[in-house]
Amino acid sequence: MAFGVDSVRPAVVAIDLHRGHLDPEVATMPVIPGTERRIIEANRAFFAQCRAARIPIVHLLTTYRDVSEIRSMPFWRALADDPNSTRRNAERHNLRGSPGCQIIPELYDERHDWVVDSKKRYNCFQDTDLHLTLRSHGVNTLLITGVNTNSCVLATAAAASCLDYAVIVIEDCVDSMDGPALHDAALACIRTAFGWVMPGAEALARMMDAARVAGG
Repeated sequence: MAFGVDSVRPAVVAIDLHRGHLDPEVATMPVIPGTERRIIEANRAFFAQCRAARIPIVHLLTTYRDVSEIRSMPFWRALADDPNSTRRNAERHNLRGSPGCQIIPELYDERHDWVVDSKKRYNCFQDTDLHLTLRSHGVNTLLITGVNTNSCVLATAAAASCLDYAVIVIEDCVDSMDGPALHDAALACIRTAFGWVMPGAEALARMMDAARVAGG
């Protein structure tokens, strides 16, 4: 039994791999300068392996209709007045039609990938059709990648665990604009209570081994 399920039926949940975080020219909430290329390349390589194995990739894309949808979250509203906060630009982040709302092109394959572009909070399941999309395609195991480890990745991993998905966070494909200490702390929380944390190559190898055992 791999990852606690009788038969692994996986999908990638790729969180906010968009220009709003990863393109320094337009990003309103940029990752730490100099980390963009590494994050993009790690996800690109992992996605290529997943597509080759026919594992679907679901891109979660934060998009707001207007500032009111952002300001209704009290903490973000407060942080907008804090010049030292990494979320000080929350009220300008990924408003519909802005360039930040575009998935990094080399990470998206429109022929195979799915997109959920109604994400508005850290938890990717909240008020989106992600759960329906996964369940209707028989998915029971999530390979989570993206930004930020200590907010959207952590919140989504916790929610997925509570919805009885097997959760694997791909540690070489997640990162945080809040720095390595919070990145590491989030991974520690996840591996303690919500799911597995491991490199993409190890996760895929374990799935292939389980498939071989199941197939006899």
